[in-house]
Amino acid sequence: MRCKKILYWFTIFYFFNSNSLVAQINSIKSNTALSAEAASLLKNLLGISEKGFLFGHQDDLAYGVNWRYEKGRSDVKEVTGSFPALYGWDIGGIENENSTTNLDGIPFKKMKQFIQEGYQRGGVITISWHANSPLQNGKNAWDTTKGTVTSILPGGSNHELYKSWLNRVALFLVGLKGEHGELIPILFRPFHEHTGSWFWWGKSACSNFEYITLWRFTHYYLQNEKKLNNLLWVYNTSGDVKSKEEYLERYPGDDMADVLSFDAYQYDDPLKNDWFVQSSQKMLRFLEELSEEKHKPFALAETGYEAIPYDKWWTETLLKTVADFKISFLLIWRNHGLASWNNKMHFYAPYKGHASSANFVDFYNHKKTIFESEAATEGMYK
Repeated sequence: MRCKKILYWFTIFYFFNSNSLVAQINSIKSNTALSAEAASLLKNLLGISEKGFLFGHQDDLAYGVNWRYEKGRSDVKEVTGSFPALYGWDIGGIENENSTTNLDGIPFKKMKQFIQEGYQRGGVITISWHANSPLQNGKNAWDTTKGTVTSILPGGSNHELYKSWLNRVALFLVGLKGEHGELIPILFRPFHEHTGSWFWWGKSACSNFEYITLWRFTHYYLQNEKKLNNLLWVYNTSGDVKSKEEYLERYPGDDMADVLSFDAYQYDDPLKNDWFVQSSQKMLRFLEELSEEKHKPFALAETGYEAIPYDKWWTETLLKTVADFKISFLLIWRNHGLASWNNKMHFYAPYKGHASSANFVDFYNHKKTIFESEAATEGMYK
């Protein structure tokens, strides 16, 4: 067993250091065998940033405020007349044997249908993964027990379990196909917000080296063992990173990531505190520099202001925060509605009749924002 572990760490060290630096710099792709559609999407994500950014919404087609699973509905569409250009989904729960729904109760069969619908209209798909703790039976992604990541790396006590999880992830992803049988390109965003300390893969629960090893093994397994050539890998931090150097501390390498991103939410009154704008723009500045250096698109992968109490937040806060930067996309979080955990409304996009709806239409009409109707004419997969 000791020899096996020594061999494992030697293999990981070699695997991590054997990539040609020149090759990494000269290629924006983490997978040279990308499908034609995925390669086109990656190219067009860079290109679209010269014009504007794709607007996205989590779980947009599945439910909204006061409705659930009604065909053709979307809170975003009912306010603006267009679906979002980017659809966010989460596969947390898929790691559980015989699980039929994700952590938010969406049946995976319905999710598959929604993903196919959005793709066929020309929309872009992004998927995150709030995986349960593999070390603590019954604990969710927010368990922060140290040693969890170590346990699922090669040689760890839960490594075979983790591979079984990846097999189920791959089985779901390989089933996402367009009308011509092609695999739908996915912006895959695993182990997100890793610079925070609230997930089992976060900075307080694992070392930088362990995180990088986890990412590289996961990438290797899904790409090389499961032959998934439709994934674009989105590296994602929380929104409190202070510098390029800190942002790259857990970066798995140019050969392992396709998109650079971070998550940032508005928590306080923007009329009294400009923390959201200032901190987000600081990150956007150095991400734009990294984007140019590495020839990779960058994005605000999660954002929003819960219940949107400031009715002009869309143009006076969010748009002013991002408009001067060449981001490829941003995504706001989901419209759950009345939350059982605190008996408050939990939503991030306006619904018809909401006080910020008029301002959201102004946001929609701005030259920098790209919704699905416009993204479809751009041809993101050509």
